[in-house]
Amino acid sequence: MKTLLVVYHSMTGGTLQMALAAAAGAASEPAVSVSLRRAADAHSPDLLNAGGFIFASPENLAAISGQMKDFFDRTYYAALDHLNGRPYATLICAGSDGGNAARQIERIATGWRLKPIADPMIVCTHAQTPEEILRPKNIPAQALQACQELGAALAAGMALGIF
Repeated sequence: MKTLLVVYHSMTGGTLQMALAAAAGAASEPAVSVSLRRAADAHSPDLLNAGGFIFASPENLAAISGQMKDFFDRTYYAALDHLNGRPYATLICAGSDGGNAARQIERIATGWRLKPIADPMIVCTHAQTPEEILRPKNIPAQALQACQELGAALAAGMALGIF
């Protein structure tokens, strides 16, 4: 059975909601198991044993979160040249833009020679003040549905051997 690894970090709940929705969508594919891991708890063997990936991060100061950066730092070289061609998708919970955070993940995934299966999914909360930024997030149902569909599509493609 193939495994889809979902690695996420979330401080205010928005990215967690997105990751959970994507994992739920992927779980609808019986031929693929889903492994949901907080970035701090994900390690090289998790990557090496997975057939595909979803990386979910908040945008912090126009970048991926420190926890996601730490995950990539800890696992990058152990996984280098062992993940070539595996599919991935990116989820970003952003306050204003999210593009730079998505580009950071894309650059790392390019180094691992991963295959993107979709454009990065960026949900913008428009949180701009310190109070809004730190407030727990509620991701709109439509955005969570899109995350669920992305997870389902990635898992279905893995099951069918498309990617």
